[in-house]
Amino acid sequence: MSAAATTESAIDRILRGPTGLGTAGLYPVRPSVTVEEPSPAAEAPVAELPVVEAPSAAIPSAPVPGVPVLDVPLVDPTSAPSPGTLARAAEAPAGGGKPRVGDPIPGLYHHPIVEPDPVRVEELSLRIKAWAIDEIELYPAEWEDQFDGFSTGRYMVACHPDAPSVDHLMLAARLMVAENAVDDIYCEDHGGSPIGLGGRLLMAHTALDALHTTAEYHGPWERSLSSDAPRRAYKSAMDYFVRAATPSQSDRFRHDMARLHLGYLAEASWAETDHVPEVWEYLAMRQFNNFRPCPTLTDSIGAYELPSDLHALPAMQRVIALAGNATTIVNDLYSYTKELASPGRHLNLPVVLSERENLSEREGYLKAVEVHNELMHAFEAEAAALAASCPVPTLVRFLRGVAAWLDGNHYWHQTNTFRYTLPDFW
Repeated sequence: MSAAATTESAIDRILRGPTGLGTAGLYPVRPSVTVEEPSPAAEAPVAELPVVEAPSAAIPSAPVPGVPVLDVPLVDPTSAPSPGTLARAAEAPAGGGKPRVGDPIPGLYHHPIVEPDPVRVEELSLRIKAWAIDEIELYPAEWEDQFDGFSTGRYMVACHPDAPSVDHLMLAARLMVAENAVDDIYCEDHGGSPIGLGGRLLMAHTALDALHTTAEYHGPWERSLSSDAPRRAYKSAMDYFVRAATPSQSDRFRHDMARLHLGYLAEASWAETDHVPEVWEYLAMRQFNNFRPCPTLTDSIGAYELPSDLHALPAMQRVIALAGNATTIVNDLYSYTKELASPGRHLNLPVVLSERENLSEREGYLKAVEVHNELMHAFEAEAAALAASCPVPTLVRFLRGVAAWLDGNHYWHQTNTFRYTLPDFW
């Protein structure tokens, strides 16, 4: 037996589990969970997140009790195709012709998923809208169609297939909606500007990471948290989250959000100076301005905890970074035509590649597909290697959950035709 075959067998045993589930086992349909949303004045319910102990035993021969098997394919590093093969794969859709509306990007490496449970999607959609509109007054009435078109419910159900209840999905949904509000209102579409962004972001960040000061100055700060929609959203979403998550999970999220805000500031500084970064500089910015805070919630939303020492492992940090980088380039690729149609110049990977490497728009876009694919294969290989070297059940489950988040994120981008259309490059 070859070394590659041995590795593949171990990876299959660790990451796919012994049940032999097909794709239908990835996203099980669950009954709707009806939970009354609290009034603005009521205290949010505490969701108990049982901590799964991290044993030092060898790889279990059966699934961990109470832990769903997510049959997420993570591959042997020796099986990844070469960059040249990836580039050729991006040239044309399978079967020829142009991609249809709602098709995936031709040549983009991804794992299809089954449709998210429509009952759960509908319930989550109604509850997140009630929170945003009625509870915290996040958006004015004229933005309602955009809120609906974002399809937060479908997004979160697709990304968190092992969430035990709609309550747990609401934790992620509130935080995502709040993050989008900060991006839209402070940075982009709805009145955002790079000018003065640092001060606005810092004040908003204190809604996540509270100010500890003297009694005289605590009151003015506390009142400031309700002064605009982004701060109201951050404050409310974080209040719900910290009551449901463990202290280490909450602290992890705060650090991830600080990373995100640092990325926002780098992009804003380039906008102020009309600077087009080198490709590697852009990728460095995108490692911070990316989706990382979302997939690292996977254990909180799944009602277990990846211990902080395992989360801090250099190998785990690399896996998380690769996941965030790959899934953020998915956004660059699917939002490409939307950003081109918006006022001003929007930096995304295809644009930076075209300008910095003297490529046509089409060539820059196809090379961005190649970069994404290489990152995805690196994520899967590194995740599989980490699971093989440290087969702790919570760690393996966390890796599966992050991989499932990436698949759900791609599904949402591909199918959200309200927001995205593909360029005419095929």
